Amino acid sequence: MCAVVGVFSVSILAQDSGIIVQKKSAMPVVGPNGMYCGGYIQTSPISTSNRIIGGSEEADRYNFTENNFVYINMGASNGVNVGNLFSVVRPKGQVESRWTNKDVGFYVQEVGALEVVSVKSDYSVAKVKFSCSSFLLGDLVQPRENRSAPLVDASAKFDQWSDPSGKANGRILMARDNSETLSQNSIAYVDLGSEESVRVGDRLTVYRPLGKGNLMKTPEKEQVSARDEGFHSDTYRGGKFSNQASRKSGEQADGRMVTTYDAKRNRPAIRKVVGEAIVLNVKERSATVVITQNTQEIHTGDWVEIQ
Repeated sequence: MCAVVGVFSVSILAQDSGIIVQKKSAMPVVGPNGMYCGGYIQTSPISTSNRIIGGSEEADRYNFTENNFVYINMGASNGVNVGNLFSVVRPKGQVESRWTNKDVGFYVQEVGALEVVSVKSDYSVAKVKFSCSSFLLGDLVQPRENRSAPLVDASAKFDQWSDPSGKANGRILMARDNSETLSQNSIAYVDLGSEESVRVGDRLTVYRPLGKGNLMKTPEKEQVSARDEGFHSDTYRGGKFSNQASRKSGEQADGRMVTTYDAKRNRPAIRKVVGEAIVLNVKERSATVVITQNTQEIHTGDWVEIQ
C-alpha cells in the first residue's frame, strides 16, 4: 500500500482496487491573519518603551503598509540584529461593555509585523513584513509571539441541541472591527480567560435564552385574537373561526384565549444554541475566539460556555 501524506489530508491508494480514498485530517482553524491580527484584551500593563519613530516616506504619508520601511527606537545597544521579527500593536483603551461586570482590561489592536533590515547604534530600519492595518508613527513594538492555530476535525459534527456542560460561562463582549452581528470566521472577544482556566484550542458553545436575540422588537399582541370574527362569508357562512387564532382554554373551549405569553409561562429554562467558537488567544480575564459554526447570526452579548 502506498500512502502520500499532505498537510491537511492523507491519500491512500489500495493496490488491489486502484481506488484512491481521500481521508480528511485535522486542519488549522484560522490562517496567519486570524492568528496574528485578531487583537486581544488584557489587564496586565503593556510596555510602551519601544515604538515606531519614523518612516522612510513620512514626508508623503502618515500611514505605512506592507513593504514600506519604518524606523524603530531600538538599535544595537538594545541587542537588535538584522533579521529580527517584531510585532506591532496599538492599545485602544479600556473596554467598557454592558455585557459583563468584570474589569477585563484594555483592548490591544494587532497591527502587523516588522523585520529588521539595518541596525544602527540607537535605532533600526525595519520593513513591514505583513500588515493587519496601516502602521502609524507611535505604534508600539513588542517581542514576536510564536502562535500555533488550533486544529479542527473537519468531520466533527456540531450539536445544535447540546446540553450544558456545567463549566464556566461568559459573554461575547465585542468583536473585531466593531462588528455586532457575527458569523463563521468572525473574530470576537469573550470575558473568560486564564482565571477561568481557559486554554488555546478550547471549544465554546455559543447560546442565548430561547426566544431572545431578535434585533427588532417582537409584537406585544397576537396577530389574530380568538375574539375576532368575520372570517366567514355572508352567504355560505362556513365558520366564524380563524385558523390563525390561538385556542380557548378549558375542556369545553369556553375559557379565555391562551396567548403566546401563557404558553411560555412556567416552562423550563431552555437555551438556544446558535454556534460554536474556538479559543485563539488567552489573557487574564478574556480570550480571543473565532466563530467556527453558526446556525444563525450571533450577536455581541450572546452567552458562551466551555465545552
